[in-house]
Amino acid sequence: MLRHGSRAVVVDPGDAAPVLAHLDAERLALDAVLVTHHHADHAGGVAALVDRFPVPVLGPSGETIPCRTRALGDGESVRLPAVAASLSVLTVPGHTRGHIAYAGTVGDESVVFCGDTLFAGGCGRLFEGTPAQMHASLARLAALPGDTLVHCAHEYTLANLRFALAVEPGNPALHARIARDRARRDRGEPTLPSRLDEELATNPFLRAGVPEVRDAAARRAGRALRDDVEVFAELRAWKDVFS
Repeated sequence: MLRHGSRAVVVDPGDAAPVLAHLDAERLALDAVLVTHHHADHAGGVAALVDRFPVPVLGPSGETIPCRTRALGDGESVRLPAVAASLSVLTVPGHTRGHIAYAGTVGDESVVFCGDTLFAGGCGRLFEGTPAQMHASLARLAALPGDTLVHCAHEYTLANLRFALAVEPGNPALHARIARDRARRDRGEPTLPSRLDEELATNPFLRAGVPEVRDAAARRAGRALRDDVEVFAELRAWKDVFS
């Protein structure tokens, strides 16, 4: 949720109840709803929110989004002056065909709301897209400024970092991140948002060109991998069965 003073904007409300409870507890008025993709755990609460607050609903043009009032395509601008946000739309297919992200600034912070494309330490499953699409989408996000705060949609960080450690056990930045994020969770704190420069240093799905990551993927595949897309595809298939 983005908030400024008594105004708020919610991103990907899968369930309206906790959003409404928070709005009421904090005496906030809802100004808009942003949606990254059509899955119910991201859009399932939209209708109930709009029933209470008849506000604009913005979402990807290539997907069916409940109550959508503005369909967004790549490069469009989203201005939300009530919460001091200025965002641009990035199409990032892979998890779903029409998935979008919102990147820009909120106040003086660089941010990206990336749904289920990029996670802290990981990335989303390929439900509708191809490895090539997802790799290209992650590359778009990786090109954002290093101090960008990565607002992904799920707290999967520790599970993702366990996989990252299996891929790249010799990465000291990864070991430091695991210790730091474990301590946060032990204190009952979220690990989110992360920073993009931290993802670039520790997230294997953004590191397909790093020799240790490439070698781990090739060993898993049992063959040489031709390029970064093949490395990414092998990593994603490996993560799908990792426990």
